[in-house]
Amino acid sequence: MIYLYYSEKFQGYNFGPEHPFNPARLMLTFSLMEESGLIDEKVCRLEPRPASEEDILRVHTPEYLAAVKLEEPDLAFGLGSDDTPVFAGICESSRMLAGASIDAARRIIAEDCSAFNIGGGLHHALPTVASGFCVFDDPALAIRVLRDGFDRVLYIDIDGHHGDGVQQIFYTDPTVLTISMHESGLYLFPGTGFIEETGDGEGKGYSVNIPMPMYSGDEQYLRAFDQIVPILFEWFRPQAVVAQLGIDTHYSDPLTSLNVTLNGYTGLVRRIVDLARQHSGSRLLALGGGGYNMEVVPTAWTSVLHIMRGEPLPEYLPPYWVELFMNLTGHEPLSNPDIEMRVGTNTENRINKELSGTLQGLKEKMNEVHGLF
Repeated sequence: MIYLYYSEKFQGYNFGPEHPFNPARLMLTFSLMEESGLIDEKVCRLEPRPASEEDILRVHTPEYLAAVKLEEPDLAFGLGSDDTPVFAGICESSRMLAGASIDAARRIIAEDCSAFNIGGGLHHALPTVASGFCVFDDPALAIRVLRDGFDRVLYIDIDGHHGDGVQQIFYTDPTVLTISMHESGLYLFPGTGFIEETGDGEGKGYSVNIPMPMYSGDEQYLRAFDQIVPILFEWFRPQAVVAQLGIDTHYSDPLTSLNVTLNGYTGLVRRIVDLARQHSGSRLLALGGGGYNMEVVPTAWTSVLHIMRGEPLPEYLPPYWVELFMNLTGHEPLSNPDIEMRVGTNTENRINKELSGTLQGLKEKMNEVHGLF
């Protein structure tokens, strides 16, 4: 069984009409999943409940929670910044998104199932600071719950931005392996996620970063993944997997400078799903995350659900969904939003040279601790 978490209340997590984190992308995604016939005996849609304060305090501090509950700007806690402005209902809507991931984790423990929270993946939030559109760190909250039932949890993040919050929360913890593939912090927020960040104390070697060069595309992403990630799965032997599947790596995304197509993205997702099944059975918690092109996000995350179901991807979009998209945006969605941005030979050579150095350096760092490569 796959549990799909979506609520119309997710629309309440809304930073305003000019903000890129538009909750309509979640509504469009769920609608496309419905119109594609994916909510059936294989997929059970669940209405999430807000996370309890007790659950939130497993990651965030009481002082931070109190500040969020006030729903007033407080830059000491990252609330009211340009990227994470305060809005009416911010605490309740944040608890709703977090509650979905927490409930999914508990179901995975109880039933050995899979789950997908399309509103989750808020990986930048820190224990005391809102950051990067993220108030409560639902991936970290879910991992805390999964650790109640499993000794080893693997977190993999393919969002365009580094999963800095999750990494920091588990930076000294050898029971949680965090892997993040992202556009290099040399070019992109939050400016972290370099190969030198490998963990601390007992957690040394349990934080892995694969910073990708600017304009990296399908070939580079799949090469980096295949050289690093399967070996880490084999070594760590996770009993449960949490995957943040942001699609802001897409070449058309307005907030990154990457060149991944939907074909490349679904190739990564297939690899993650296959590795999770191989090493942890059905215990996979998939999360949404970044992705700010309204044409790409619904197609990408509906493709994730197809892959989790073990099905081929469809060739056409359902007519009713196309009509809904047109009513919302005023134009037709691209039937195939995958005409890869071209880069010149010199740029391609630069990308491959930088990536080769990154992968070699990362292997050396991991060899110092675990002798894996």
